[in-house]
Amino acid sequence: MRILAFETSAKAASAALLEDGRLVAESYQNSGLTHSRTLMKMAEDLLQNCGIPASGIDAAAVAAGPGSFTGVRIGVSAAKGFAWGRQIPCRGVSSLEAMAWSAAPREALIVPAMDARRSQVYCAAFYRTVDGVCRVLEDAAISIEELGEQLAATPGEKILVGDGAELCYNTLRDKLPRLRLSAEHLRFQRASGVALGAWNALRRGEPAGPETLVPTYLRMSQAERERKKREELSKHG
Repeated sequence: MRILAFETSAKAASAALLEDGRLVAESYQNSGLTHSRTLMKMAEDLLQNCGIPASGIDAAAVAAGPGSFTGVRIGVSAAKGFAWGRQIPCRGVSSLEAMAWSAAPREALIVPAMDARRSQVYCAAFYRTVDGVCRVLEDAAISIEELGEQLAATPGEKILVGDGAELCYNTLRDKLPRLRLSAEHLRFQRASGVALGAWNALRRGEPAGPETLVPTYLRMSQAERERKKREELSKHG
């Protein structure tokens, strides 16, 4: 099975091609350009360089969130459009889980963290083994202090990954002596992790229809918060 995966949940965009669980190619760009300008061209060039037509892809995958509201929407729309037009499965993968799939198996807790602004991080925790990924903490939008409390209750070494990893490390390292910061080249969100997560989900027979794929935000967007505030004011006005 060939899977074309997209990752646009943070500042960088990437696309990856996985064949029967093996990474064939990956393209990564962190140039500051909008994902809507770079993503599909990146995927087209990747397939062309591999000599594989779009019709040779068996499933699409995408980081479905949490992350940048705009970025996640772009990635989900791209994956759904690609899959729908070709009538192939389309699997959404947690952006946080995908980072755990990108990590090397070792005896440590992998802690993906993304800067969610407003004094919060999107975070979770996993053990990455040779057999796959085992979730320890569910995806959540919480304060760094709350994350520190949860990690303090878990024994062993913890390795931070993601674009919020350095922020969490600088805040928590004095309280958590076994907290580690992943090497920079292994730290950030990548489509290869999305592809691996989708590959394992599809092998287990989990649902993968483009019609049911929706972004996962974990909290309301600024526009939604402002609308809710206006509605509450109008009720009491």
